[in-house]
Amino acid sequence: MDPETGQPVKIQMNPDGPSPLCVDLDGTLLLSNSWAESFCLLLKSEPWMLLRLPVWLLRGRANLKSEIALRVNPDVRSWPLNVEVLGFLQAAKSSGRTIVLVTTADRRVAAAMQSRLNLFDDIISGDGAVNLTSESKAAALQQRFGSKNFDYLGNHPADLPVWEAARSAGLVGPEDGARARLAGRIKKSTPVEWVFTTPRISVKDCVQALRVHQWSKNLLLLVPVISAHQWTDPAHIWPVILGVAAFSLCASSVYLLNDLLDLEADRHHLSKRHRPFASGKIPLLAGLGTAPVLLVLSAAMACCLGWKFMAFFAAYYLTTLLYSLRLKQVALLDVLTLAGLYCLRILAGGIAADVPVSDWLMMFSLFVFLSLAFVKRFTEIRVFQNADDGKLKGRGYESSDAELVGTMGIASGYLSVLVLAMYITHPSVTSLYGNPQVLWLTCPLLLYWISRVWLLAHRQAMHEDPILFALRDRQSWIVLILMAAIGFAAGPR
Repeated sequence: MDPETGQPVKIQMNPDGPSPLCVDLDGTLLLSNSWAESFCLLLKSEPWMLLRLPVWLLRGRANLKSEIALRVNPDVRSWPLNVEVLGFLQAAKSSGRTIVLVTTADRRVAAAMQSRLNLFDDIISGDGAVNLTSESKAAALQQRFGSKNFDYLGNHPADLPVWEAARSAGLVGPEDGARARLAGRIKKSTPVEWVFTTPRISVKDCVQALRVHQWSKNLLLLVPVISAHQWTDPAHIWPVILGVAAFSLCASSVYLLNDLLDLEADRHHLSKRHRPFASGKIPLLAGLGTAPVLLVLSAAMACCLGWKFMAFFAAYYLTTLLYSLRLKQVALLDVLTLAGLYCLRILAGGIAADVPVSDWLMMFSLFVFLSLAFVKRFTEIRVFQNADDGKLKGRGYESSDAELVGTMGIASGYLSVLVLAMYITHPSVTSLYGNPQVLWLTCPLLLYWISRVWLLAHRQAMHEDPILFALRDRQSWIVLILMAAIGFAAGPR
């Protein structure tokens, strides 16, 4: 089928030569799913269109895919391919075989893949009326080539009718029992001549996708109850622990959504391109299904802590959602939002523990986390300073902004030390300690840590996520332990 006109293309084949090699797209040649890719792009660019999805779906899945394809223009050049399958197809093409792409994807997507690879002699794809899958795909191939007169390479049990009509079969999938069972079913009607392996979903990939290490940020909810010296009271501490769990699950839900919305930008990033969704290690549909489940569970936990905590929880989710959709693309507003989210966690912890949060604590938190947010952006800008267009893809910064961002970040960090010094001399704080003057020792420790973080950032030796850096950095742990020891030495009452 001609990808531009949608009309069948006449293929001249040697009747004595090899059968046409027909290959599926989603999960076979492509490690991702073309429909899910387009849906995520629509969700990011025109989220209000979600209201029209039920109407499109009522007219059939083919219509749904066609309507989405009309409204988005995905960068198929960045989509992750199965290099083993691609190499096989390129070798078959070089040997003179006819290669046909057979996919349920809309013809616009199929045409874009053809432009990228310049590999296919023909394309049989969705047309907005028929969802080309299972029996309909088998019928289309038999009509074009005849029964047992083509070879088919696919990955899903829905392709069984296609394999039954094929001369030879190729199977793509992870090396597990499901692939072995599917191969056994195919062999009942068609010999399996080629088997290709795709990555299995690992626990490590799931942990990375959920950003479990980012849950450490939600320990900030414990700050109010610790600063108020109420951490030994179960009535104060257990509600906070429940709050930490609620924020952690909510954060994972947001991170999943963020990765799904930021696929194209991640694939142009030197390290983020290896993330589970961007690289195709975890199906996009798994993320689209898991994100709302985690959100519902976390909201249920938050409801148990009262309406005030629920209000902060809702504000946290809505802000992170806005950040994922738009705010992270606006220079300066993005770092202010990140710093505000850290402060919001502290306020929520005070609500959960039913303890007051001092203004000094909030000011200190604002400046120190603003500095860390600037570290994150500064590191990303430095990585992309050699980009052709000089811009950080998916963000509002240019490579020339690095110096200014660094200056603002260092100033914010040093301001946090000043606020800490004023905080520890305030009567409301000194009354909590027997020897409050000992707390002054925390200032040079914090000054050293912030200065070192920025020194490493300038040397391009800083991880793009300063929180993850701190969790893995021995000196950061030493500073934290020393500050905790100073707090105990001050004689908390």
